[in-house]
Amino acid sequence: MSHWKTWLAERSRGVLMTSIVAIAAMALASHYGAPVMLFALLLGMAVNFLSQDSRCKPGIEFTARQVLRWGVALLGLKITVAQVQAMGWQPLAMVVTAVAATIGFGILAARLLGFQKFFGLLTGGAVGICGASAALAISAAFPQHPQKERATLFTVIGVSTLSTIAMVLYPVVVRLLGLDALNAGFFLGGTIHDVAQVVGAGYSMGPETGDAATVIKLMRVAMLVPVIALAAWMTHRHNLSQAAQAQQAGALQPARPPLLPGFAVAFVVLVAVNSLGWVPPTASRAGLQMSQAFLVAAMAAIGMKTHLKDILTVGWRPVALMVLETLFLAALFFGLMWAAGLHAQG
Repeated sequence: MSHWKTWLAERSRGVLMTSIVAIAAMALASHYGAPVMLFALLLGMAVNFLSQDSRCKPGIEFTARQVLRWGVALLGLKITVAQVQAMGWQPLAMVVTAVAATIGFGILAARLLGFQKFFGLLTGGAVGICGASAALAISAAFPQHPQKERATLFTVIGVSTLSTIAMVLYPVVVRLLGLDALNAGFFLGGTIHDVAQVVGAGYSMGPETGDAATVIKLMRVAMLVPVIALAAWMTHRHNLSQAAQAQQAGALQPARPPLLPGFAVAFVVLVAVNSLGWVPPTASRAGLQMSQAFLVAAMAAIGMKTHLKDILTVGWRPVALMVLETLFLAALFFGLMWAAGLHAQG
């Protein structure tokens, strides 16, 4: 019992600080209609001195790692197999193709720009799936690295900014392309990064467009399952390689990590349970609200651990990478719609 009391006492102050920042970020986001993750990040960075305080540091570290994983696991309550099946095979094939190609493009472009493949998967997954939530989920499956949180932070900033720009510009684009209400929803749901921005852009054009955009977006969110598995597999391979090198060097070999981390297994289980209708709607809504709160708190904690100068020194290459991925996704998705005959029907 004394062990648990000590454990809780060490982390309580830092968890409380991240909770306060998260609550402030959610209040500001609700008031101004801006991305909550961006507010959490900026507010966290404003009080980053707390991460240097020995009384707060353990709780901030705990929130940035463990609470993040709880939030990702609970995202499974957002998805059901029925939602994916309802749109039919053609939109599903388009979404799978677009997400897979965007991630593949991201990994290739990242390597050409001098980054590791992990950064390409992180940015490509964030652009291709669901913005900041996807970035946090994929990052949680990655191996520990000195630059990991800096990369996650930059990706969240970049994808939130690009998603907001897309929310404003893409409704204009679909009107110029002559898309009808349904196909405009397909395009908006298939190309805008964050769920909130998809909903905002879609329903600004009408209920039919908003409904179609939301369902297509949820299909993209469902791609988190295989992409987290891919990230975990890449991490597993990386860890095995590191262990082999350590063994050759005569160093102590670390324990072999599981192929799928626990939070990813929990995510898949919750998708399955939710699809079977075993989760009451009230429990599902409560779980999603808790997921949002956990992810916002984790983002605040990551912000607390980051200095502004770390962001200002990233250079032009990461910016170029995410802009290219965004343009690639938009062009590819419209091309897939054109090939499927879903274009210019208005």
